[in-house]
Amino acid sequence: MLTFMSLILMAFILRFVDHNPESRNEIIARFMRRVNICEERGSGIDKVVFECEYNQLPAPEIIVGDNYTRIILYAHKTLRQMDKQDKVRACYLHACLKYVSGEHMTNQSLRERFGIQEKNYPIASRIISDTIKAGLIKDYDTESKSRKYAKYVPYWFQVLM
Repeated sequence: MLTFMSLILMAFILRFVDHNPESRNEIIARFMRRVNICEERGSGIDKVVFECEYNQLPAPEIIVGDNYTRIILYAHKTLRQMDKQDKVRACYLHACLKYVSGEHMTNQSLRERFGIQEKNYPIASRIISDTIKAGLIKDYDTESKSRKYAKYVPYWFQVLM
């Protein structure tokens, strides 16, 4: 059974892509920003997710502890080698990346992300369906009946509107 704190932690992990950074030592962080060693805007995870997509790698796994954040990067796997959890995580992070880039995830963009041929669109549809069932993405336009032109956004999209 999930506790209230585990739900909060899970929400934080799921929102990591667009989350503002927090420094444990602000004095050192400020100095590092001034000498251009690091940045303040927190776009590092966005770059990691983009590079994973660009190279068609499995999505990174984000683990947040009390005083640390661990990102696990995976070696290349074919779509067949990925398990359901890998595919759902990649689909969710793809939707997040599209959203922060001012776009929407579509069946076509997910096919491109995974390297799925157009004739095999049902594979992408199944991954989208699994990610919707996991509660991580939702339809952008719930009024539209067209599945062909459906757009998807992260589950937290309405919260920001």
